[in-house]
Amino acid sequence: MIRSLLLSLVLLGWAGSLVAQEPELPSLTGRVVDNAELLDTQAEARLTGLLAAHEQATREQVVVVTVPNLQGRSIEEFGVQLGRAWGIGQQGEDNGALLIVARDDRRVRIEVGYGLEGRLTDAQSSLIINGIIVPAFQQGDF
Repeated sequence: MIRSLLLSLVLLGWAGSLVAQEPELPSLTGRVVDNAELLDTQAEARLTGLLAAHEQATREQVVVVTVPNLQGRSIEEFGVQLGRAWGIGQQGEDNGALLIVARDDRRVRIEVGYGLEGRLTDAQSSLIINGIIVPAFQQGDF
Protein backbone atom coordinates (compact mmCIF):
# COMPACT_ATOMS: atom_id res chain seq x y z
CA MET A 1 0.00 0.00 0.00
CA ILE A 2 2.76 2.46 0.94
CA ARG A 3 4.74 1.45 -2.15
CA SER A 4 1.73 2.17 -4.37
CA LEU A 5 1.23 5.53 -2.72
CA LEU A 6 4.91 6.45 -3.14
CA LEU A 7 4.87 5.32 -6.78
CA SER A 8 1.74 7.39 -7.40
CA LEU A 9 3.34 10.46 -5.84
CA VAL A 10 6.52 10.01 -7.91
CA LEU A 11 4.50 9.62 -11.12
CA LEU A 12 2.38 12.68 -10.31
CA GLY A 13 5.53 14.69 -9.63
CA TRP A 14 7.06 13.53 -12.92
CA ALA A 15 3.90 14.37 -14.87
CA GLY A 16 3.78 17.76 -13.16
CA SER A 17 7.35 18.48 -14.21
CA LEU A 18 6.43 17.68 -17.83
CA VAL A 19 3.62 20.20 -17.71
CA ALA A 20 5.91 22.78 -16.13
CA GLN A 21 8.37 22.39 -19.02
CA GLU A 22 5.87 23.57 -21.63
CA PRO A 23 6.72 27.13 -22.62
CA GLU A 24 4.24 29.82 -21.85
CA LEU A 25 3.13 31.15 -25.20
CA PRO A 26 2.16 34.79 -25.62
CA SER A 27 -1.42 35.60 -26.51
CA LEU A 28 -2.22 36.71 -30.03
CA THR A 29 -3.33 40.31 -29.46
CA GLY A 30 -2.79 41.76 -32.93
CA ARG A 31 -0.43 41.84 -35.89
CA VAL A 32 2.38 42.93 -33.56
CA VAL A 33 2.81 41.22 -30.19
CA ASP A 34 5.65 43.06 -28.49
CA ASN A 35 6.07 41.18 -25.21
CA ALA A 36 9.78 42.07 -25.07
CA GLU A 37 8.88 45.79 -25.30
CA LEU A 38 11.32 46.50 -28.12
CA LEU A 39 9.07 48.84 -30.09
CA ASP A 40 7.84 52.30 -29.26
CA THR A 41 4.19 53.15 -29.88
CA GLN A 42 4.84 54.81 -33.24
CA ALA A 43 6.94 51.93 -34.58
CA GLU A 44 4.35 49.39 -33.48
CA ALA A 45 1.53 51.38 -35.13
CA ARG A 46 3.52 51.80 -38.35
CA LEU A 47 4.37 48.09 -38.45
CA THR A 48 0.75 47.13 -37.74
CA GLY A 49 -0.37 49.32 -40.65
CA LEU A 50 2.16 47.77 -43.03
CA LEU A 51 1.14 44.25 -42.04
CA ALA A 52 -2.55 45.07 -42.43
CA ALA A 53 -1.92 46.53 -45.91
CA HIS A 54 0.08 43.45 -46.88
CA GLU A 55 -2.73 41.17 -45.73
CA GLN A 56 -5.31 43.27 -47.60
CA ALA A 57 -3.27 43.10 -50.82
CA THR A 58 -2.22 39.43 -50.66
CA ARG A 59 -4.46 37.63 -48.11
CA GLU A 60 -1.20 36.48 -46.46
CA GLN A 61 -1.01 37.05 -42.72
CA VAL A 62 2.25 38.06 -41.12
CA VAL A 63 2.57 38.57 -37.37
CA VAL A 64 5.60 39.99 -35.57
CA VAL A 65 6.17 38.68 -32.08
CA THR A 66 8.88 39.67 -29.63
CA VAL A 67 9.47 37.71 -26.46
CA PRO A 68 11.94 38.32 -23.65
CA ASN A 69 13.31 34.77 -24.02
CA LEU A 70 12.53 31.32 -25.35
CA GLN A 71 12.15 29.70 -21.93
CA GLY A 72 14.89 27.16 -22.67
CA ARG A 73 13.47 26.07 -26.03
CA SER A 74 15.03 26.36 -29.46
CA ILE A 75 13.56 29.16 -31.53
CA GLU A 76 12.51 26.57 -34.12
CA GLU A 77 10.50 24.60 -31.57
CA PHE A 78 9.05 27.77 -30.07
CA GLY A 79 8.03 29.00 -33.54
CA VAL A 80 6.29 25.77 -34.50
CA GLN A 81 4.39 25.70 -31.19
CA LEU A 82 3.40 29.34 -31.53
CA GLY A 83 2.34 28.94 -35.16
CA ARG A 84 0.14 25.97 -34.28
CA ALA A 85 -1.37 27.70 -31.27
CA TRP A 86 -2.14 30.91 -33.12
CA GLY A 87 -3.18 29.41 -36.48
CA ILE A 88 -1.77 32.29 -38.54
CA GLY A 89 -2.93 32.43 -42.16
CA GLN A 90 -6.17 31.81 -43.96
CA GLN A 91 -7.90 28.60 -42.93
CA GLY A 92 -7.14 25.84 -45.41
CA GLU A 93 -4.39 27.87 -47.08
CA ASP A 94 -1.80 27.95 -44.25
CA ASN A 95 -0.50 31.19 -45.73
CA GLY A 96 0.84 32.85 -42.62
CA ALA A 97 4.26 33.74 -41.33
CA LEU A 98 5.68 34.68 -37.95
CA LEU A 99 8.67 36.91 -37.39
CA ILE A 100 9.93 35.88 -33.96
CA VAL A 101 12.45 37.93 -32.00
CA ALA A 102 13.76 36.55 -28.71
CA ARG A 103 15.49 39.54 -27.10
CA ASP A 104 17.56 37.94 -24.32
CA ASP A 105 18.48 34.86 -26.37
CA ARG A 106 19.46 37.11 -29.30
CA ARG A 107 17.61 34.89 -31.77
CA VAL A 108 15.45 35.79 -34.77
CA ARG A 109 13.43 33.45 -36.94
CA ILE A 110 10.83 33.60 -39.67
CA GLU A 111 8.41 30.70 -39.33
CA VAL A 112 6.53 30.13 -42.58
CA GLY A 113 3.28 28.23 -43.12
CA TYR A 114 3.19 25.55 -45.80
CA GLY A 115 1.07 27.74 -48.07
CA LEU A 116 3.84 30.38 -48.21
CA GLU A 117 6.88 28.13 -48.59
CA GLY A 118 7.04 28.76 -52.34
CA ARG A 119 6.95 32.54 -51.90
CA LEU A 120 9.07 32.83 -48.76
CA THR A 121 11.80 30.21 -48.79
CA ASP A 122 14.32 29.43 -46.06
CA ALA A 123 17.00 31.12 -48.20
CA GLN A 124 14.93 34.29 -48.53
CA SER A 125 14.16 34.27 -44.81
CA SER A 126 17.87 33.97 -44.07
CA LEU A 127 18.64 36.92 -46.35
CA ILE A 128 15.98 39.03 -44.64
CA ILE A 129 17.22 38.14 -41.17
CA ASN A 130 20.97 38.40 -41.81
CA GLY A 131 20.91 41.19 -44.38
CA ILE A 132 18.26 43.49 -42.94
CA ILE A 133 17.03 42.62 -39.44
CA VAL A 134 20.28 41.73 -37.65
CA PRO A 135 22.24 44.75 -38.99
CA ALA A 136 19.39 47.07 -37.96
CA PHE A 137 19.26 45.49 -34.50
CA GLN A 138 23.03 45.91 -34.14
CA GLN A 139 22.48 49.63 -34.67
CA GLY A 140 19.71 49.71 -32.07
CA ASP A 141 16.96 50.06 -34.69
CA PHE A 142 14.24 47.64 -33.68
